Formats: sequence, structure tokens, C-alpha cells
Amino acid sequence: MWIGLAFISAFLLGCYEVNKKISLDGNAVIPVLFFNTLISSLIFVPFIFLSFFTDMLDGTMLYVPRVSFETHVAVFIKAVIVLSSWIFGYFALKHLPLTITGPIKATQPVVTLVGAMFVFGERLNLYQWIGVILSIASFYLLSSSGKKEGIRFTHNKWIFFTVLSILTGAASGLYDKHLMGSLDVMTVQVWFNVYQCLMMLPILLFLWYPRRKSTTPFVWHWNIIFISVFLCVADWIYFYALTFPGSMISIVSMVRRSNVLVTFLAGALFFHEKNLKSKAIDLFLVLLGMIFLYLGTR
Repeated sequence: MWIGLAFISAFLLGCYEVNKKISLDGNAVIPVLFFNTLISSLIFVPFIFLSFFTDMLDGTMLYVPRVSFETHVAVFIKAVIVLSSWIFGYFALKHLPLTITGPIKATQPVVTLVGAMFVFGERLNLYQWIGVILSIASFYLLSSSGKKEGIRFTHNKWIFFTVLSILTGAASGLYDKHLMGSLDVMTVQVWFNVYQCLMMLPILLFLWYPRRKSTTPFVWHWNIIFISVFLCVADWIYFYALTFPGSMISIVSMVRRSNVLVTFLAGALFFHEKNLKSKAIDLFLVLLGMIFLYLGTR
């Protein structure tokens, strides 16, 4: 069950990435990210009020329980980690093709895997190791594809930003597994979205707004709303998958990165990106890795 939920989350995450790329194209990053966190918070705030002041959601999967101050601190830490990953990832996505960032991000679960082995003692079987090795191989092949577009992985700061996004994203995945061992889905998702919005507000007002006329201007796109909607649903399904007994964060994270199929197709159809044939080989290796990971869970 949890592996199927991971695949559904992956598709929705792909839709999120596509709308994010559309929203960031020639646009200011900070306000796009702020509105993303704001809309995501507004989606969940009604559930807080309905849970705290009515009994309409009692006993349902959408109920938001009252939790301790220590729990809020734990969720706030997650918000800091995720927001750091998003800031790096948003800037990278703005300046790099989807057909480059998608496959690179797809290698994030490899970092999560290493952490899961050390922190949670997770172990992989033969099929799962094959899937991981194929994913690693795709990263090296992708660097060759990037050179054809003048993107040198060792000298491009946006590639460096992507790597930082991967490292912080992997840390978030490991922390998710820890949190979901004792907290419910709504507590984590609702409050980490609210805290991210509260952190983005001063960043918007004091860092971006005073310099807005000397940087890329902000233009509203309706896709910004879709960023939040797709992400909220994808994350809720992801958190729910981690609550199942026997679920493995290393595998769930890897499967979620099969969203690269959606982003690759979007890059080819909507953004008319280059060198698709060589990148398709990288994509094939990623997807083949996903198949072996799935076989390893059966």
C-alpha cells in the first residue's frame, strides 16, 4: 500500500515541479516562494479552526490535534530544513532546464539512503541496490549531457545550489521518518507550512522588497496557486505512506523522484529544451532504477 501511495505522490510532485518552473520563468524567486507558502498555509488553516473549535473533524484523517510546545519546536526545525532546500532549489530551477534539474534531483534518495542506513539501520536487498546504482550512474551521464548546453557541473553555481537542495532535502526526508514515528500526518504538514510562511514573510519584506527595483520583477502567475495545491496533496500522501508499518524512507524517497518522468516530458513539450536524446538515456536509467526498487519491495 505504501509503495503505491509513493508513486501517486511522485506524479503529483511532478505536476508541482512543472508549475513551479512556469511560475519562476523570468520571475522573482522570493515572492513566488512566499506566495507558495502562504497559499499552502491558507489551505490548512481551516482544518486548524475546525479541529480546535468544532467536532466536525473528530476521528477523521484531517483532524489537527493540539500538541505540546516541544512538538511545535520539532516541526519548526523541519520547516527550517525544508525552506532551506526550497530556496536553493527554486533559484536553481529558475536558471537551469527542467531536463537537467529533474534527473539531478532524482538522485536525492541516494543521499537519503546512506543516511537511512546509518540512522535507522535500513538495509536493501539485491534489487534495491541495483536500483540505487542505476540512479547514481544516471547522474554521471547527465553531467555529460549538461556540457553540451554549456553547463559545467563543477563550475556552475546553480548546479551547486541544486546539490545543496538535494542535501537539505535528504536531511528533511530522514527527519520526516523520525517525526512520523510519533506524530500524525496533519500535525506535521499543517504546522510546517504555517511556520514556513512566517519565516518567508520577513525574508520578503526586508530582503527582497527594498531591492525589488534592482532585481528581477515579480509577475503574478496563476500557476503559483497550482504549485501549492499539488505540493500539499503530494506531501499529505507522502506523510501518510510513512505511517504504514514497514515503510522505508529510503524507498519512498526514491520512488517519489520518479516524478522526473513528468518534468522531462514537460521540458520537452512545453519548454522545448535541447539534447533530449542524450538526456532520455539518463531518464531511462532513473526509471529502470525505480522498477528495480519496486521489485525489491514485493
